[in-house]
Amino acid sequence: MRLTILTGHSRGLGAALAAQLIARGDRVLGIARHALPLPAATLEQWPHDLADPLPLAVRLQTWLEAQDPSAIEQATLINNAGVVSTPQPLREADPAALSAALRVGLEATLLLCQAFLAGTRGWTLPRRVLNVSSGLGRRAMASSAAYCAAKAGMDHLTRCLALEEALLPHGARVASVAPGVFDTDMQRQLRSADAAAFPDRDVFVALHRDGKLLPPETAAQRLLAFLERPDFGAEPVADVRS
Repeated sequence: MRLTILTGHSRGLGAALAAQLIARGDRVLGIARHALPLPAATLEQWPHDLADPLPLAVRLQTWLEAQDPSAIEQATLINNAGVVSTPQPLREADPAALSAALRVGLEATLLLCQAFLAGTRGWTLPRRVLNVSSGLGRRAMASSAAYCAAKAGMDHLTRCLALEEALLPHGARVASVAPGVFDTDMQRQLRSADAAAFPDRDVFVALHRDGKLLPPETAAQRLLAFLERPDFGAEPVADVRS
């Protein structure tokens, strides 16, 4: 039995990942603000706002410590949840929205990585952490400071974790992976943004107009294929297209 913990599973890429994980027979724990209409036997769900990640991390570590590792073939954490605040210059942004974006995109990722690694401490079975990053963590974009900062922080967090886990005899493999461009609520939000406040708006309009956005299902397939690569984690910061 494969155990996979997935955040942001209720829509978009997360929902596509959940469907494909369930289809291949994983035991899936989904964490998001909203639940999918699926039976508990198919998908265990914890409704939780990841903008308040500390109690969730405590719960996850306790839950993992109660699992029987002898019944698990592989354990995986996929940090997929993220928030895009209204595209606008930082000076004009809502502080509460900025805080939520950083809490969901970076703080929750860090705390859930800690909970996963601590809760499975001593397990000798394969463990993997996939942090779903973005090209915007590696390339700055005006009017997107919180999202870019969260993804850049995710990438560097993953580099640190890779160094730590490499020192252990059964350390986890970790990678922060950009999934490529695909159609999401975020893309629709960027296309509909105020062009005066978001200078890159036309770039995202063109991606949609020219048919260059993958469906979420294809992006999910590529991420899961990357996760199963024998060299997963060899490059802590990666891209599915490489």
